Amino acid sequence: QVQLVESGGGLVQPGGSLRLSCATSGFTFSNYVMSWYRQAPEKERELVAAITSAGDGTNYADSVKGRFTVSRNNAKNTVFLQMNSLKPEDTAVYYCNAYRSLWSTAEDSLLAWGQGTQVTVSS
Repeated sequence: QVQLVESGGGLVQPGGSLRLSCATSGFTFSNYVMSWYRQAPEKERELVAAITSAGDGTNYADSVKGRFTVSRNNAKNTVFLQMNSLKPEDTAVYYCNAYRSLWSTAEDSLLAWGQGTQVTVSS
C-alpha cells in the first residue's frame, strides 16, 4: 500500500520557521523526483519545491526562493521542506508527491494525494 504522510505543519508567526516532513512507503522512493505542493483556499494547487531522486538538483517556486529548502533522505524514504522567513501568503495545506521531472505540474503526480499538513502564518 502506497502511503504519503505529511507532518510538521502548524501555526507560526510571520518571520518564523517550520520544517515539514513527508514519510513515504509502498513504492521505490529513491527512483523518483519528490515535490512539495501547496493549496490555499480558493486557489489551485501550486508547486513549491522539487528535488531529484539523488538529491543533487532542486527547483523552487519564485515566491519561496531563498526562504525554503527541500531535501531528502533516501535511506528513510522521507522528503523534507525547511521553511524560513514565513509570510502570511505561505498559509496553505502542503502536500508531497512523486514525479518524473523537477518541472512537473500537479496533474503529473504519480501517486494518490495524502491528507497534507496545514501551515498557518499569522500574528
